[in-house]
Amino acid sequence: MIIDVNVYLSRWPLRRLPCDELPKLVERLQACGVTRAWTASFDGLLHKDVGGVNERLAAECRQVPAGLLQPFGTVNPTLPDWREELRRCHEVHRMPGIRLQPNYHGYTLDHPGFAELLQLAAARGLIVQLAVRMEDPRMQHPLLRVPDVDTTLLPDLVTAVPDLQLVLLNALQILPGDRLSALARTGRVYFEIATLEGVAGIASLVTRVPLECVLFGSYSPFFILESAVLKLRESELSPAQLDAITFENARRIGTQLRQ
Repeated sequence: MIIDVNVYLSRWPLRRLPCDELPKLVERLQACGVTRAWTASFDGLLHKDVGGVNERLAAECRQVPAGLLQPFGTVNPTLPDWREELRRCHEVHRMPGIRLQPNYHGYTLDHPGFAELLQLAAARGLIVQLAVRMEDPRMQHPLLRVPDVDTTLLPDLVTAVPDLQLVLLNALQILPGDRLSALARTGRVYFEIATLEGVAGIASLVTRVPLECVLFGSYSPFFILESAVLKLRESELSPAQLDAITFENARRIGTQLRQ
């Protein structure tokens, strides 16, 4: 059993990706043992019609075996109707969470709408995912240079919202060690492994942050799903550690929010 917390549907804006068609993606997920995937849409990066993005995402997730793809909606707090879109994600589309892309949506974490969004999402019992990076700056198109999200304010923002459950995506190459530790100490911030590099990377990570904070993420189809699976194998992890990373920690987040 694997819960992959970092999956996308639709097309990356600048090139085609392997498995960027729904049937091929589903086949790859199932072949690698993924039983549940927290899934957003690449359309949410640049499309202005966020409501349409979320509606299509929810419809596509319903086309596959029940429960495999769990939709995580796009919400942009710079848009005038973002509170209504948050409501629709929760009440209409029955999404378990939302995925935020501050760098592509043109705001920083000191934007007043961002703090309010965290509070409203937590009040609704929604998991909040924050994508810190989408593409290595060295690979970005010269006309679409998008900086990494500056997470300096994040520890204080998390502390101010006691019910928040926050998952950072594509963050482990970027977060400085002191900020990683500060976020981990809150007990409500989680880190997935898609961008983790180095020999025995997971084994090293769990010496720096609590095991309970580590989740399986592949960033598929942008990254090859099998590369995340191999990270589990090349680190010396006990069966209990493997279970925690691959499904127990992710499952516990949803359980905590429902209590």
